[in-house]
Amino acid sequence: MTVLDYAIILAYLAVLVIVGITRRSKRNESAAGFILGGRRLTLPAFVATLVSTWYGGILGVGEYSFSYGISNWLVFGLPYYLAAVLFAVFLARKARRAEVLTIPDRLDRVYGPKAAVAGSVILFIVTVPGAYVLMLAVLGKFLFGWPLWLGAVVGTLFSLFYVHLGGFRSVVRTDLLQFGLMFAGFLVLFFVLVDKYGGLSFIQSAVPQTHLSWHGGNSGWYIVTWYFIALATLVEPAFYQRCYAAKNEKVAQNGIFISIIFWIIFDFLTTSCGLYARAVLPDLVDPISSYPALAAEVLPPGLLGLFALALIATVMSTVDSYSFLAASTFSRDIVWRLFKVPEKNITYYTRVGLVLSGLIALVLALYFKSVIDIWHDFGSVATPALLVPLFFAFNGKRRMTPSAAFWCIILSGGISLIWLLSDSWTADGGYWLGIAPIFPGLVVSILFYLFGAEAEKPVVKTD
Repeated sequence: MTVLDYAIILAYLAVLVIVGITRRSKRNESAAGFILGGRRLTLPAFVATLVSTWYGGILGVGEYSFSYGISNWLVFGLPYYLAAVLFAVFLARKARRAEVLTIPDRLDRVYGPKAAVAGSVILFIVTVPGAYVLMLAVLGKFLFGWPLWLGAVVGTLFSLFYVHLGGFRSVVRTDLLQFGLMFAGFLVLFFVLVDKYGGLSFIQSAVPQTHLSWHGGNSGWYIVTWYFIALATLVEPAFYQRCYAAKNEKVAQNGIFISIIFWIIFDFLTTSCGLYARAVLPDLVDPISSYPALAAEVLPPGLLGLFALALIATVMSTVDSYSFLAASTFSRDIVWRLFKVPEKNITYYTRVGLVLSGLIALVLALYFKSVIDIWHDFGSVATPALLVPLFFAFNGKRRMTPSAAFWCIILSGGISLIWLLSDSWTADGGYWLGIAPIFPGLVVSILFYLFGAEAEKPVVKTD
């Protein structure tokens, strides 16, 4: 890193400060204005904010593609495209039509307040961006030589500054910039690598053969598990928030389909660069730093700064979005429901929630050592807890009773959590019966729907 590289990064951070100052929301802005930007999200903005937000785990993708090769596409690519298609087909238009602010609003409307609060607690926990703060910490260590805690703190402060002031509008405006940067950085790195080392023939000669197999050396059962974890997309708060904020139903649905195309392109770039990292730096000790290490090896000054900025922007776009989602859940879905605070105070408590989510994210980032572990563990608990109740809150003619929905969320999530913890209780370090924790919770959740749902009663209009 040269002075020019650092200047590029500082210029970007200055832009974020300016955005935060110029897009400051009114002190008493409505909850719909602060949380959803007034529901005026256009198609280009929808695509840019969803694509950049949902791809914040860039170092986790580098970690996996460095370690397991093209299997990255079958684990972190294809299952999520399929889940996104399901969301676009079955949920996007209905979510926009619902005219609610958050996921628990829908749970409340269909199942009542107890289920909404239970869902709120789970959503708050899973939207706290611990994995992404960890990536900011790693980037701070690699680019600036900082200790992990300092990188985590500085990255979190910058990510939350403009969101604290401007709310969802600031998230969208910065995501437009970050969307462009993430593609520019990886396109530059990819073409430099091809020019310097050659194409597929170089990769084939320099990486382990398992890296070019569909499984990457992992078991088929392990890969199948990720397809179920990818169903978390159907309860993904970032998707719902952007659909709620979309200008209309058409923008919500088409925006997801277009986003999938951009994710496919970006996955090609990231997987390819991960393979080059394994080929060029086979002795790299820490795979999570594969992308920055590769860039430092091959990029000249200026381009190195651009790529470093692409990594920072990709991660920060997710830190700000998920912190804001966690904060919105805290204010609108926990504080407002439990303590009946006035609607006009939602903006204030959302800002309090930003601080709280940032602190929790810092603790998680310094506790966990792997981004993939965070994704796996949190997804294994949240998906079974919310998938069935939320999906059928929008689809079908059968609805779980309020009591069944509440206990479905509590017990299915709780069973998966206990199953997850069994890994540290057993002598051989494996899960009970060798079953991944997401499956027992999903089975319980499906049983609740089969035996606790009833036909929806038609609404009788009276004069």
